[in-house]
This record gives sequence, C-alpha cells and structure tokens, in this order.
Amino acid sequence: LGWGKLSSLVCVQEKKIFAVQGPYPVIRSLLRARGWVERKLPREGRGLKQQFGGQKKQQPEREPGDDGDEQGEAVLNPRGGAEPSLWATEPLHYPWPHNEEVEEEKEDEDDDSDEIHDLMSYLVRDQVPNFLWTIRLSSIDQELLQRIEVVNRYHWVNALSTKEGLCLSLQNLPWFEQADPNTFFPRCYRLGTMEEREAFIEDFRLTAARSLLRLALEKAGDRLVGKEQPPKFNKGTATSLTPSPTEGPGSSLSSTSRLAEEALKVCEQHLGVLEHQDIDRKTPSPCRTCIDWNRFLQDYYRVAHEGAGLALSGAQRERCQHLLRRLAEQLPQFSIEGDLNVWILKPSAKSRGRGIVCATRLQEVLQLARGCTTPSARVCEWVVQKYVERPLTIFSTKFDIRQWFLVTDGNPLTVWFYRECYLRFCSQPFSLRHLEHSRHLCNVSIQKQYKTSPHQDPRVPPSRVWSSRQFQAYLARLGLADAWRQVMVPGMKAAILNSVRCAQNHMGFRKGSFELFGADFLVGEDCQPWLLEINSCPTMSPSSAVTRRLCANVQRDTLRLVLDRKDDPSCSTGAFELIYKEVGWEAVGAGSPQAPQAPTPCSVSLQAAVSPCLAVGINLMVKGCSLKKS
Repeated sequence: LGWGKLSSLVCVQEKKIFAVQGPYPVIRSLLRARGWVERKLPREGRGLKQQFGGQKKQQPEREPGDDGDEQGEAVLNPRGGAEPSLWATEPLHYPWPHNEEVEEEKEDEDDDSDEIHDLMSYLVRDQVPNFLWTIRLSSIDQELLQRIEVVNRYHWVNALSTKEGLCLSLQNLPWFEQADPNTFFPRCYRLGTMEEREAFIEDFRLTAARSLLRLALEKAGDRLVGKEQPPKFNKGTATSLTPSPTEGPGSSLSSTSRLAEEALKVCEQHLGVLEHQDIDRKTPSPCRTCIDWNRFLQDYYRVAHEGAGLALSGAQRERCQHLLRRLAEQLPQFSIEGDLNVWILKPSAKSRGRGIVCATRLQEVLQLARGCTTPSARVCEWVVQKYVERPLTIFSTKFDIRQWFLVTDGNPLTVWFYRECYLRFCSQPFSLRHLEHSRHLCNVSIQKQYKTSPHQDPRVPPSRVWSSRQFQAYLARLGLADAWRQVMVPGMKAAILNSVRCAQNHMGFRKGSFELFGADFLVGEDCQPWLLEINSCPTMSPSSAVTRRLCANVQRDTLRLVLDRKDDPSCSTGAFELIYKEVGWEAVGAGSPQAPQAPTPCSVSLQAAVSPCLAVGINLMVKGCSLKKS
C-alpha cells in the first residue's frame, strides 16, 4: 500500500497520469512500463453512485452518433474523477462505445486484475490526466480537455477523414501545390450539390464514350455474336434497376456505325477542350451536342454489359486508335478506366465499408442520390468516385494498402510517414462481371463476413493480410523490385502530404496534441498508388499475426514521438520518417521567399512559400444584387 501511494504521488509530481478510452492494451502497457499511472474510466452502461453518498445513481452520458445511433460514452469531469465514480464500490474498467464512425473495432477487453495498478488508479482518481488516448473528443468534457497536456485527437478532422471532406479539400490543391489531384485521387463528386451532380453526369457520359471506343477496338472486325453474361448483383452489391421500355433484352442496337461515329465525335470534341482548342474557336461542349444521350447510353450498355457486337470501318479504327492515344496523354486517370464504366458510391461520413455500392449505370447512381440534393453548404449524403477498373492484383485477387501517418503539429504543420504498412486481400477472385463486396471491398470488417472462395488461389494467405515486406518480396519475384521504393512509396507520401496541406486550414489543431491516421491506397496495373480515403482513429485491433505485430509497433513508435522525444530529441523514432515540416518566412531568410519543394521520397523538410497561419484556398466568390434608386 505504501509503495503504491508513493508511486502515485511521484507520478502526480512528474505529470505522468494517463487515461485511455477504448480497448488499447498496448498503449496501456507501454505507458505503465514508462512509470505512468492510469486514471481509469468506468465501464459504460453501469449505474454508478456519486462519490459523496446518498445521491441517485446515474448513467454515463450518452450522445447520438453521426449516423443517428446512440453511443455509450464515459465522460471525464473537470471537477475530478470520472463522472460519476465511486471507485471503492465499482470494478475498474474502461468503456467501449458502440457503432463509432471512427474506424476502431472492438478488441477483447484487457481485464487488468493487478491490485497495485488498481490501487494507484484509485489514488489518482481526482487528478487531471496529463495524457489522454481517446476514440473521440466529443465524449470528453471540454473544460477538462483544455487542462490535459497531450491528447491523441484533433478537433474537426472531417475535412480530411470523411469522403465528402476529402473530396472538397482536394479541390483546393492548386492553391497549395502545382499538382493535379487527378494524378493520385480517383475523380470524385458530391452528389448532394447540383453543380457536382451535373459534372458527374457529364463525366459518366464521356467515360462511356471512351469505354465504347475501347470495346470497339477489341471487337474490331467482329460481327454480331452471342451475348456475354452481364454483371451479377448479389446481396451486398448495387442492385440493377428495372430496364426502361427501350432497354428490353430483345431490342436491337441502333446503327453500329452511327454509334461508333457518335463516340468518336464526342471524344474528339473532348480532346479539343483538353488541348484548349476551344479558346481559339467555338468548340461545342462534348456533352451538349446533338447526341441523344439516353439512347447512346442504352446502346453502350448493350455493348458493354450484354455482349452486343460493334463493328468499325477501317477509317474509324484508325481514328479510334489515334484518338485514344492522345486522350491517354491528356487524362491522368485514363489507365484506371476499363470497358464497363464502373463507379463506386460511398456514404459521406461512414467507415469500414458500410453502405458502399458499385454501379455501372447512370440511373443507378442518380436514383440513390435523388433524395439527397441539398444546398452546397450542407453535408452531402453520398459521394461517387471512379472505380479503379484496372487494379494490380495478386494471384488474381484485389488488395489495398493500409498506410499510417502521424500529424504531430498544425503550426508548423508536421507530418510523419510510417515506413511499414500492410495489405488487405478480398476473399474472392477479382472480376468486374460480379460486383459482390467479397471481390471489391478489402476492408477487414467486410471480408470477415465471407468465407474464402473455393475458386480463390491457394497462395492467397488464409488471414488475407500481407506485410509490406512480403509484398516487396512478391514484386521482386515479378521483376518489379524497384516499384515499391521508386513509385509506390513516393506516390503515397505525395498523396498524403497534398491531402493534409489542403485540409489543414479546416482542422482544429491543438498544441501538444497529435493524431494517427490510416490512409487506404489501391495500386494500378502500372504500380501507381491511388488514394481512396483517409481514416481517423485507425483500427488497432489485430486481425492476424501481421497486424498484431505492426499495430503494436506503430503504437510504440507513436509514443516515442509524442512523449519520449520531448525529453530526448535524439531518441529513436522507430519506423516513422519525417516527410514535412512547414517553415514560415522567418526561417527562410532575409531574401526572397523560397518556393515550396515538390514532395519527394528523399525530402525530410519542405519549405512553405507562405506563413502557415495565412488562410488560403478559401472561396472568394461574392454574390450580390443590383440596387435601384427609389
């Protein structure tokens, strides 16, 4: 008893008291090993007495989640102790909130029965923690939060960690870098805004025209043949709409030569716009020509999804080949497009693959978005993003990459990249003719619902997880040993850095705090990484031996950066690599301001051309009306 009390007093004096909300046994163990004492939070859902007797039992405070579900949250009270708390009458546990919008998944609870730790926790029950690791800040009393020195979350990260927020933030990339988001982020539209909804419709039509030309080349010289199987839509996928009266399975194509000519005309006009030829002459908008787009798309669907034939003349074939080559030079995402024009719809603010559907027809997408058209200032319910139809696959199976990065300061902006990551595999072979989640969504929370397909290559790991080192060994066997170091890692660093810089003016940074993020990437056939989304509070739940090791390592190295490095700047940062630290005017020198360097794999610190506190990228549009004299 005396030793526990003495240790607790020392920790109070040395400011080594921590609190953890959620199942983080690694964080808890690492902090205890450093001599920290935990101020435990009560388990949610229990009725607890107030510390001073005779008062009514209360339930931990509850608040609605982002999707309308209620979450149980333990709330820290600024006046001491968790609210409410009677540590002598209740077991010491930590809470777990249900249905969180953050990505964290439930782990087995760490039932710590160590009496010494329980005793020390009881002795510091009235102390303000010096370090807090929590799932979400909204569960913490704001008055108390201001008194906690180090917190693992930032306020207002939606500009980075939601689909709608990231889509909107990256539209401002030209304000920060001479870079095009289309080179690393599949084009994305917020369907709740009329402008972006119209832009998506135009994009879908143009992509259909390009896809038709691809198919025409593949079918060149063929006559009308038997139909292929259309995409199948099973449970958990986008469901096909009822065909329109002009879309019956027995209806015939319009003139194939006219269809090919229309696609050629549209793509030639689009190329003219891309090459800025519309500046010198009146080039019509490619989607505002005399083409009947409803008929064109129905004919395209029959060619792409039902196997109808499409013949090209010799002259048309030559025009088609030349046109597609020039479009490939102008369109950064030409390499990820395929024949079927697949798009993926995502709820704006959900994680773990919930609510995602794939669609191949324009009306499928618009039907989902029909009820969510809102003013631009309001949050959109759906975003739609171009699906990567030509991904790099391993053993004919789709995978994605979970890549961690850490933001330790907002002013100056400081970003760290974790040199280790892991791959997540689907449970069935990749096929665009079948749009089940088991083939296309790599999230562990999705794939654990499915058994491994008997058609799956036996070389796919049973855990459906690989480390980045295993991936590098696989690439070496394919003769692509340099692809990881020279293409994928630099591409992921640039995508992460560009995304954070675009969102930084809309994030609630706080001195002394930090946040670990998980970015999800898909790799194209050319080994180019494509950013899909960024998750706040990435899962630390081990789903395999690989993730058990890596998740423990990234938590260990995070604490090294945010705690140990304060006392010892030369201490190891583990696998974290500093890829960006913003420098203001004062640090640049007395001469002219230095231009920002491009994010390259070898760069450790980049120079900012503007002061980090200057707001840029804001909408400067002013709307008004005319005034008339009375």
